[in-house]
Amino acid sequence: MKDFFVNVTRYPRYLIAFGLGVLNSVAEPLVRRGRNPVTAVAMVGALVSGLLSVVLVLRAMVSPAPVA
Repeated sequence: MKDFFVNVTRYPRYLIAFGLGVLNSVAEPLVRRGRNPVTAVAMVGALVSGLLSVVLVLRAMVSPAPVA
């Protein structure tokens, strides 16, 4: 039974390590491209529009249906 709990405690560490690895793989090229001012402005615009889209979709999904 002890081996089971030791094995279960490894999963959160694996999840954290995997998540940080993916974040590093995504962020590193973006940081390199962000040195160009035009590309940096485009990336900020894409980030803002993406977040706005997610907020609007979630708001539409959560809000009650309008009464006709």
